[in-house]
Amino acid sequence: MKLNLLTCDAQRPDKRAIASCISEIAENMDGSLAAELTDILLEGDSVEIEVEDKNASSAYRSLRKLGVDYEIIE
Repeated sequence: MKLNLLTCDAQRPDKRAIASCISEIAENMDGSLAAELTDILLEGDSVEIEVEDKNASSAYRSLRKLGVDYEIIE
């Protein structure tokens, strides 16, 4: 399943926590790429990641907890 991470509306976003979350939920994602995608997201651009279907509900919960808005692509 693909997720499009749109924005982070947290008042003070935790870059390290967001990068860690992305590396945990996304398929084939290492820490450095997750940190780079986090920087892109916090600059205001959307980011697309691939999530395994079995991890989808925990991924949604983690993203909501961090204040990351997303949309499901497929």
